[in-house]
Amino acid sequence: MAQILSVTQINEYLRGRMDADPLLSSVAVRGEISNFKTYPSGHSYFTVKDESAALKCVMFRGNASRLRFRPEDGMKVIAMGKVTVYPRDGAYQLYVSAMALDGVGDLNAAFEALKKKLAAQGLFDPAHKKPIPRYPQTIGIVTSSAGAAVHDMLRILRKRYPLVRVKLLPVSVQGEAAPPEIAAAIRYANRWKLADLLIVGRGGGSLEDLWAFNDERVARAIYDSEIPIISAVGHEPDVTIADYVADLRAATPSNGAELAVPDRQALYQLLDSSSAAMNAALSRQLRAARQQLAALSRSPVLQSPQSYLNQKRKNLELLKNRMVSGENQILARQNHRFIGLTAKLDAMSPLKVLTRGYAMAQGEDGAVLRSVSQVEAGDRLHIRVSDGTIHASVTGKGD
Repeated sequence: MAQILSVTQINEYLRGRMDADPLLSSVAVRGEISNFKTYPSGHSYFTVKDESAALKCVMFRGNASRLRFRPEDGMKVIAMGKVTVYPRDGAYQLYVSAMALDGVGDLNAAFEALKKKLAAQGLFDPAHKKPIPRYPQTIGIVTSSAGAAVHDMLRILRKRYPLVRVKLLPVSVQGEAAPPEIAAAIRYANRWKLADLLIVGRGGGSLEDLWAFNDERVARAIYDSEIPIISAVGHEPDVTIADYVADLRAATPSNGAELAVPDRQALYQLLDSSSAAMNAALSRQLRAARQQLAALSRSPVLQSPQSYLNQKRKNLELLKNRMVSGENQILARQNHRFIGLTAKLDAMSPLKVLTRGYAMAQGEDGAVLRSVSQVEAGDRLHIRVSDGTIHASVTGKGD
């Protein structure tokens, strides 16, 4: 007779057998992510599938936090871990301890994912970038105090522009402690306004060595900085997220120092050429002033002021006489015109007509009578003649 087992016993037996299998205890599975979901606990649950099968997976918070990319449905990945049974459900699944994109390096994938994310949020927008001060008074350098990069930068700054003050903010530039230290140093410099300009960077190295400058915390500290920042990380071919966010990217730390300050030799040449240009301009102004003074000294007003004033007085008298003569002519023309208009008006006056024997009849209301239809028998009239008014009444009217 077959042995009778409980469900729990079967599941525990299968888990024991699977845990003892060396192939299943450490396996790497290639497939495509689907149904990826992260819960508030931080644990992630998803499925890895290929053309004909699927495998359920779980990745606990501790392992998920170490991922350098954000898993999404459709990604081709290689998931590492162990396959075992979850006794409660009686289902086997892959407990993922690490995961990388298939065909793409883990760090490169993380770089591209973060670059895409920050670009979408506007952290690389040229409109946000601040101008680099032309003549900084104080420069802060955020880098390792033990590396060769800081010595190269200090040497170049002293050589090119000895007037500048330099403040070193030493930080780790590699390892897990580096990103928070770099971000904190940038925020500290801003809080206390330690410098007019910051140079943030380190010397060359592998992608892993430079990874602190691909960290989102560093990127956001650079973006939030009110002090302009030059990113000077690695060698010329190396490009980091910090380079995209910074106000100016330098190819190397040495190049960062060169971009931060002017060259004193070039300043000397600029000052010399400016001085020569100013002297030439001043000489031209002096020559022009001498020529003007010589011309003025030959003018009549300076050679004989009294003669000049007499001539101006004669000119003024002549102008006055011309104005008076012109005014008299205008008055004569206006007076002649006035007399002519008065004569015309007098000729048209009704009183003028009365002097020739005519009379003007008016009704009681003063209206001038022009027709017999305007009066009736018994109406009183006023008849105006040349020497007075006759008062009469109408006894009749006819043609």
